[in-house]
Amino acid sequence: MKHRSLVVVTAGLSQPSSTRLLADRLSAAAEDRAAGLGVALTVRVVELRDVAHDLMNHMLTGFPPAALREVLDAVAAADGLIAVTPVFNASYSGLFKSFFDVVDKDALAGKPVVVAATGGTARHSLVLEHALRPLFAYLRAAVMPTAVFAASEDWGGDEAEGQLGGRIDRAGRELARELEAREPAEVADPFALTASFEELLAG
Repeated sequence: MKHRSLVVVTAGLSQPSSTRLLADRLSAAAEDRAAGLGVALTVRVVELRDVAHDLMNHMLTGFPPAALREVLDAVAAADGLIAVTPVFNASYSGLFKSFFDVVDKDALAGKPVVVAATGGTARHSLVLEHALRPLFAYLRAAVMPTAVFAASEDWGGDEAEGQLGGRIDRAGRELARELEAREPAEVADPFALTASFEELLAG
């Protein structure tokens, strides 16, 4: 059995929130599909509302408080990521963007990522392609082909629920395959010496 880590970042503001609900269903689908491939996933959910004040302090001072630093380190060390945001003014939320603004520029390079969003109507689904996918492409993440949007009407009725479930399952399957095929993430130690003492003394 292989072991991989998955961090789920959700930017929902209310409790409970449809954003968190979508995040939980995506992580459950990834866990289920990964198990079928012989991969045990360790899942950690990060509610950005819990570190909102720390984010502002970090942006103002340049130094992340301990709780935020631990979350940023967890994202960098994860083998995969699920990122879910509510739609505000036809884009991702400010809280969501603020978090990824302070993620290290190399932390997501090559990392498999599922992007997802929630909104009032299906008209907002284009946020996945015109905002979320470009953001993670800029961060050099390996964004999964299936992005998932859930509108209010997707949570009610068997047909709508079935369509949403199909998208969630497909995204989970794509992520699980990537996690199974890749080696565990390696995080460089910023304090590690890049040269031996002999090389340093030799100039």
